[in-house]
Amino acid sequence: MTEIAVPDFRHPRRYVRLDTILRLRWLAVLGQLAAIFIVVQGLEFDVPIVPCVTIISLSALLNLVLQIAFNPMQRLEPAYAAALLALNIAELAGLLFFTGGLENPFSFLFLAPVLISATALPIRLTIALGMLAVACASVLVFFHLPLPWDGDEPLELPTIYLFGVWLSIAVAIGVTSLYAFQVTEESRKLSDALAATELVLAREQHLTQLDGLAAAAAHELGTPLSTIFLISRELEQAAPDNSEFAGDLKTLREQAQRCRDILAKITQLSSTGAPFDRMPLSTLIEETVAPHRDFGVTIKVRIAVAGTREPVGTRNPAILYGVGNILENAVDFARSMVEVNAWWNTETVEIVISDDGPGIAPDILKRIGEPYLSRRRNADETQGLNQGLNQGANQGEHTGLGLGVFIARTLLERTGAKVSFTNRIFPDHGAVVQIAWPRSRFEAGEIAAEPAP
Repeated sequence: MTEIAVPDFRHPRRYVRLDTILRLRWLAVLGQLAAIFIVVQGLEFDVPIVPCVTIISLSALLNLVLQIAFNPMQRLEPAYAAALLALNIAELAGLLFFTGGLENPFSFLFLAPVLISATALPIRLTIALGMLAVACASVLVFFHLPLPWDGDEPLELPTIYLFGVWLSIAVAIGVTSLYAFQVTEESRKLSDALAATELVLAREQHLTQLDGLAAAAAHELGTPLSTIFLISRELEQAAPDNSEFAGDLKTLREQAQRCRDILAKITQLSSTGAPFDRMPLSTLIEETVAPHRDFGVTIKVRIAVAGTREPVGTRNPAILYGVGNILENAVDFARSMVEVNAWWNTETVEIVISDDGPGIAPDILKRIGEPYLSRRRNADETQGLNQGLNQGANQGEHTGLGLGVFIARTLLERTGAKVSFTNRIFPDHGAVVQIAWPRSRFEAGEIAAEPAP
């Protein structure tokens, strides 16, 4: 079975491009200038223009310096990206100080930098930016200039209302940031797991193609090698016994025969030499079961003979890997026996793999097949499914990413199969995996295109 190294598919750190931050900062500069222009010219409110424009100008100047001094396409280290987002929070706090503090409806823009951080930066930096935004909002509750307003007396909002605004900002920062982080993290996990699936499928297809190429080469070399063998044998028979070439001709014939025997073994890899041979369901099961017969676990194969002919599909790498991976998991956690049952009719082809191990834990059963599903339990309790879920885990304590089951399930579902996981009904114990195809899809052997996540 193709194995995927766990470290290769842990989520890589996602760096933010400088150009992305600069675009957001320029958008902020333009929005702030537009807001001041509308308030001063349109609403004719008295706004402290000089300090506000000074803050905006300094922000624009910093953007220009960064754009000239550095390549906008370079990806920033998380700490530097967080520093620029923190500067955005400080600039917004400065503008709000001169324009009413939390009484200003634009105070909810504190959310923007924290949300950006939640989708692109490590969680510790997101927490730090969230705390900075809440701290700035807290200061603005008590220290700020009056809100620009039409009339001789400035607008004064009740303290309880300002507290409500502050609380809503703090809660919104926490809830929306957590939500954005969870959604982004799930997207990353799924993307990485699908990349692992594509790698496994590519490897299996490559191995299958090598199989066919070897058989095709053996078939092509068979004819000239037979000619060499026949000529060498005739020359050996025609040469006198005391000839100096008799020994060489005998050696040549023996080596030619040896080459023919080797090519005959290679030819057995594939009857036609095509990369994907047709194979009956019983052959598919035997090919996946054979590598696991010598692991101290009894594997019983039962094939129910139906009234219709046996389904014949292609030698599909996705099916071979998926069924083989699930069977390997069953062998890993079975106590003494694994059963492989298969049956078919005119509409359905089904394979059921079951074992007599401890079964699947209820909390895992609800989520099985998810990428990066981890479980930490004692070795006695997990001498089973977790070895399949957590590839590469230690014997004493099983933890891991659970890519194996996800890859197997994804590849099988791409071939049109429906995969379900259950436990045996008490008093029996063990896991049961049911794989069912529409017969037309199994015999077609096509892999459905996977939409981009």
